[in-house]
Amino acid sequence: MLVETSLTSADLNDVGPKAAALEAAGYDVLTTQENRHDPYLPLAVAATATTSATLATSVAIAFPRSPMVAANVGWDLQRASRGRFELGLGSQVKGHNERRFSVPWSAPAPRMQEYVAAVRAIWRTWHDGEPLAFDGDHYRFSLMTPNFTPEPLGEGIAPPRITIAAVGPAMLRVAGRVCDGVRLHPFCTRDYTEAAVLPQLDRGLGQSGRTRGQLSITGGGFVCTGPDDESVARAVEWVRYRIGFYGSTRAYWPVLEQHDLLDLGQQLNHLSKNDGWDRMTELVDDDTVRLFAAVGRHDEIAAAIAERFGGLTDGVSLGSGAGDGLDVAPDLLDDIRAVA
Repeated sequence: MLVETSLTSADLNDVGPKAAALEAAGYDVLTTQENRHDPYLPLAVAATATTSATLATSVAIAFPRSPMVAANVGWDLQRASRGRFELGLGSQVKGHNERRFSVPWSAPAPRMQEYVAAVRAIWRTWHDGEPLAFDGDHYRFSLMTPNFTPEPLGEGIAPPRITIAAVGPAMLRVAGRVCDGVRLHPFCTRDYTEAAVLPQLDRGLGQSGRTRGQLSITGGGFVCTGPDDESVARAVEWVRYRIGFYGSTRAYWPVLEQHDLLDLGQQLNHLSKNDGWDRMTELVDDDTVRLFAAVGRHDEIAAAIAERFGGLTDGVSLGSGAGDGLDVAPDLLDDIRAVA
């Protein structure tokens, strides 16, 4: 199992040393998110400060950017990292697209499938010299002159892998059909992954004639860990709040329904509409936290990850609720990596 952690980017001056330290600590993958900051810029810095870790957006929001923009920055990051970049895309929800990014909204799953196809078509033009002739329902690309064609990636370097974030059945099937990997939402339980997520991924894989070994699955839950009980307790409280936050949104209620917790979602939703954000954690008990998270000190967490994620996913993240990632010993990462 691969182990990743997030690369914070509040100040780009700090990214290089932090990325180098996380790579030296033994992490396989360093990720960035599109929250307060651009997800691509810190990876450009990290590409020049590291030599072995995979660098991935987890995730960049797709639709506010043309596929040509995503293809261009992805190509540059793949070249700078000597083949270690992974383009992770997400659709975000309608409200954020329309009101935060001011872009039109349409059914996200078919649009995402076309977006992935368009990016790959552009990369084939640059990598293989194939004429650019992409004509879809949302995107059309037919112009690429030598002046706008970037330099080759380098000997033996292929275009980046593409992964997408997926929550609903339609997007999960898209991941199975056309992507190299899928990033599952942390608001996910083992039972829900087995009952609702894997069957949809398998359907998508079957539709494209691919096998499970051709699709990486990352995430699908939280990890609460630290060197001592006090730090684990802090991580648990961070996750408790996240469960309350996500659980208040109707789109995530199928996960709660899997465990007969729909009433919890309704109570959380009521609080979200009545300025009750600071009271949500009172409703999320420890048993519910453990449905969503592997919990334990550093000397316990590998076994907890095996129980919570083993046999389901190909990678887990030690980030946010698990601290800054630098207090984890290399032998612990080896233990997690050994989980099936």
